[in-house]
Amino acid sequence: MTRTLAGLLLAAAFLVALFFATRSETAVQCELCIDFGGRTACRTASAADRDAAVQGAMSTACAVLSSGVTQGLECSRTPPRSLRCSE
Repeated sequence: MTRTLAGLLLAAAFLVALFFATRSETAVQCELCIDFGGRTACRTASAADRDAAVQGAMSTACAVLSSGVTQGLECSRTPPRSLRCSE
């Protein structure tokens, strides 16, 4: 019984720590739309800062629009059609 209680307390402490760590890493949310290869993709990403959120949204949008490393790099260098961030 004591082991079960200790395990539950440890699991609860882990979940609380995970909640606060995740919350601090998602301070900024950005939605980015990009045109590449004749198609458009819009994606949203959250991160601790604006640059990381923009990069995350760009990466996921380009993953949909490109095939292969070369096209992925070209897409990531393309200026976004729209970008909206909120804190």
